[in-house]
Amino acid sequence: MRSRSSITQSIIGFIALLIASQAFSYYAIFNYALLPSLKQFNRILSYEINLVTEEYARIRQESELGIPESERTSPLRQALLLRLGVSVHPMAGVAEEEFQKAFYLDFMSDEITEEIGSPAEARLARDSQSYLLWIKLDVMPNWILRIPLTELTQDEFKPLFINSLLITIFFILGGWGFIRWQNRPLKDLESAAISVGNGVIPDPLPENGTTEIRAVTKSFNKMARGIEELETDRRLMLAGVSHDIRTPLTRIRLATEMMSDQDSYLADGMIQDIEECNDIIAQFIDYLKPVDRNDFTNLNLNNMVEELEWALKIYQSGGSIEDETLDSELNKDIVNYTFDVQLQPDLPDIYASYIPIRRTLSNLIVNSKRYGNNWIGIKTGFLHNKVWVTIEDNGPGIDDEQMQKVFEPFTRGDTSRGSEGTGLGLSIVKRIIAEHNGTIDMSNRSEGGLMVRLTFDVYSKKHKNNTNRTK
Repeated sequence: MRSRSSITQSIIGFIALLIASQAFSYYAIFNYALLPSLKQFNRILSYEINLVTEEYARIRQESELGIPESERTSPLRQALLLRLGVSVHPMAGVAEEEFQKAFYLDFMSDEITEEIGSPAEARLARDSQSYLLWIKLDVMPNWILRIPLTELTQDEFKPLFINSLLITIFFILGGWGFIRWQNRPLKDLESAAISVGNGVIPDPLPENGTTEIRAVTKSFNKMARGIEELETDRRLMLAGVSHDIRTPLTRIRLATEMMSDQDSYLADGMIQDIEECNDIIAQFIDYLKPVDRNDFTNLNLNNMVEELEWALKIYQSGGSIEDETLDSELNKDIVNYTFDVQLQPDLPDIYASYIPIRRTLSNLIVNSKRYGNNWIGIKTGFLHNKVWVTIEDNGPGIDDEQMQKVFEPFTRGDTSRGSEGTGLGLSIVKRIIAEHNGTIDMSNRSEGGLMVRLTFDVYSKKHKNNTNRTK
């Protein structure tokens, strides 16, 4: 599986190039240094073998002529062979056994055969101190030559291997550090982009790194400032439009309430329309208004659910509290509802803003009341550093094809769940959850109805430090 990380891809590419470079270096050393030296060694070795064969032929000739051993010549070549360490052994016993166990050298066998003009078989073995070269010649069928390679010990290749390994490790670690250092601005850029995606404009990033990364960082800072200016203009426009629309609505309501009793049926309808317009304006403001990161703190979902449960019981008993979201729906037709609340003990805190999360839970409870059948279930839990809360109902549910579309603005969901509201409720919920780095999932219950799950990261000091850096 190919990694998508830039650092990992760079390291893999660097290691591949390093291995290729090492392989080419060994190839060059072998072909332009070791191979010529080996050929030179084979030529010198062939001279030694020629001396042995000539000495063998001389001894054989003197033996055939019947010359006594005491009268045979002993030229300097015998002393030379002894000095070189070349010894002749019969092809039998221990010598033959060692020869058969030795490793066959086809290249050296061919070279020696060519140099001496007679078939030869070279084999390499080693003892406790150095390597040994065994050579069998067709001209000496019952004998084998033993040549110790005293200058080539078993530890000769260890320094080469260790140095190559150390160089490889050094280059890999150095390359990893260099690539990590070069990609550090990209990590900062990634974190800043995620913050912008969550509606938080971070401080301008330092324009460090290579020319290309500095250019990207500069463009990102310019884009972030542009988004911040657009957000400021949007807030001002939203506040102005809200004020300019609500002012005449207030005057219209005041005039409506002063209408005569004969026109009360018209007044009630107009007042209801005015209230609906105010609700629509409020939902537009909630949808467009970002969450203030300065209000983030550690919150416990169990405590929030208990507060909402207490509020629901107040409504069921006929009372009322100051909660615009709940007041709009739960002050009517809620007496016969059953609220099934199951809280996970010792639930960890989350890092969130209290008012948006409470508004989110209230909106989901209102939806469950609006489309359910006298039952609402609320559960909390946590798993693998994730805290979750679910709100369930026993209504008709939503078709799978419409499941994701209900989070889009001005979408009221499946017709089986009615057509009340402005279609911004779940869009507001999704935006709030996204700004808290959480997730929202929706699914139909097997028993019938809908289940909405909100999932958040467990609170840690890292969340607080990340928020402080973006203020």
